[in-house]
Formats: sequence, structure tokens, C-alpha cells
Amino acid sequence: MEFVLFAFIAYLLGSIPSALIVGKVGYNKDVRQHGSGNLGATNTFRVLGIKAGIIVTLADILKGTAATLIPLIFDADVHRLIIGLFAVIGHTYPIFAKMKGGKAVATSAGIILGINPLLFLLMISTFIISLYISKYVSLSSIITGVITVILSFVFQNTGLIIVTSLLTIFVIYRHRENLKRIKNKTEPKITWM
Repeated sequence: MEFVLFAFIAYLLGSIPSALIVGKVGYNKDVRQHGSGNLGATNTFRVLGIKAGIIVTLADILKGTAATLIPLIFDADVHRLIIGLFAVIGHTYPIFAKMKGGKAVATSAGIILGINPLLFLLMISTFIISLYISKYVSLSSIITGVITVILSFVFQNTGLIIVTSLLTIFVIYRHRENLKRIKNKTEPKITWM
């Protein structure tokens, strides 16, 4: 029963549409009607600018982190990584935004922050370096996922290996159209780095 309750709370946390809230409250814009139409940080950067993008990124990360802390708050013997996954599901398929959310990158990173802050810092470093070199957010997200899986083996944490592998596969799946655009050289590059 605890697991079901925690999973439900985590899903609801993940479902909070940060990009939609920031866009409508701060800019009177629905980001779903601009750019890629995606409710994620990347589209927020593209449509609303760096400040809004940073706010949404941090909010989406914290959704994943908060979900991993639920079992700790209630002192329950429930695996925190698994509960975190429900926040990612909520972020990707949010009940508060007609089941059309972001691509799971920032919220996935938030799960790692809640479980292993050092791995999170290595992830962020990988993402920034990849983004600086490639200028593609989607490609950098995928590269970061793959590197995170490899690093999970270094940390010798079975739970992290399984969850980072699942999340990376999901992130690649969510970015399949981006990969096609990269191949066709139609994927937009960032211009601010």
C-alpha cells in the first residue's frame, strides 16, 4: 500500500507542468503553441529565453529529487529509485497537461541527484561539455545518458545501473525524431553557448 501511495504522489509531482506554469504566469505564453510544442526545458529556453529556461530546468530536476525523498520522509522501506521513476512518467505524461509533457531529461537527472549527488555532478559536467561541442541539446542528453550508465557501473550500484539504463533507453526513444532531424541536418542548434 505504501508503494502505491508513494508512486501516486511521485507521479503527481512529476505531472506539475513547470514550463506551462512559468510560460503562462511569467510571460503570458503557452509554450505548447510555440517552438517544438514540447513542455520541457529545451523548448522553454527556445521560446521564453535563458531565465525562464533555467527556472524550468531547476523545477523539473527538483520534481525528480523530491520523488526520491518521499520514502525517506515517511521512513519507509520502499526503493527510492523506483519511486523516482514515477515522477519521470508524470513529467512525460502529465495528468495536469493532457498527458503531453517533456522528454524526461531534467526529471531523470533529479532522480540521480536525490540518490547520488556525485553522479549528478558528473552528469551535468558531461551534458555541458557535450552541449558546448555539439550545440545539440537532444544529442547531449543522449550522450549524457549513455555516460551515466557507464558511470553507474563504476559506482557498482545495481539499482543505479538498472534505472539509468531504463531512463537512457526512454530518453533515446523520446528523442527519436530529434535524431532523425540531426541526421537530416534540420535539428536546431543552440546559439547561446
